[in-house]
Amino acid sequence: MKTLIIIPSRMAASRLPGKPLLKINDLSIISHVFRKAQDANIGEVVVATEDQEIVDDVVKNGGRAILTSRNHKTGTDRVYEAVQKLEIKGVDLVMNLQGDEPAINIEDIVKLNKKMIINESKLGTLASKSKNLKDLENKNIVKVIIKKDFNKDQFPEAENFIRKTKKTKNIYNHIGVYCYSTQTLEKFVKFNQSKNEIKNKLEQLRALDNDISINVALAKSSPIGVDTEEDYLALKKIM
Repeated sequence: MKTLIIIPSRMAASRLPGKPLLKINDLSIISHVFRKAQDANIGEVVVATEDQEIVDDVVKNGGRAILTSRNHKTGTDRVYEAVQKLEIKGVDLVMNLQGDEPAINIEDIVKLNKKMIINESKLGTLASKSKNLKDLENKNIVKVIIKKDFNKDQFPEAENFIRKTKKTKNIYNHIGVYCYSTQTLEKFVKFNQSKNEIKNKLEQLRALDNDISINVALAKSSPIGVDTEEDYLALKKIM
């Protein structure tokens, strides 16, 4: 099966504008993510962005990038436009990798891709064990509730995605990586944003609200996403 990795990215982040081009070890965050995706070696990698300066940076660092519309409401809509523009033949799976997670584990990318192929899934994502009970109350850390525990099912279905909870059973921290079958991606972007999605600012709820099941693979670790200045400084220290 043929997989294509698309990394949506834009300069206009509400909490940390310009973050894709912030440098860690003399390389921009977006180019770090591109290299991680390439090292996973599961298929072609392309950055999809509305900003010419991101295209220039990625290309300068040996990557491939494509300009997309400024009018997308979600990253998945941007991913779909890129897939259409690229016209790469024979793609079965499209992986949507977040452009602000330069510490993503390569093995987790490979694992998700394998699970999608073995299980012939329509849509898959990643989750990790929570190391801190405070995470449950932190609305900036998205949680996924799975239907069966990972001990009983290695690629269980998601029951729901939430921002805050007091429950602890079958709840994991969600990692915003998605892998779609091409048909599911096409179907997904044709649906209007659901009320649930808009209210919680979680686009994966659009899938669940339209009866598209989402399978979840257990990741080795939860990468730090760069949403704030603090995240950036913490990641710089780690990397």
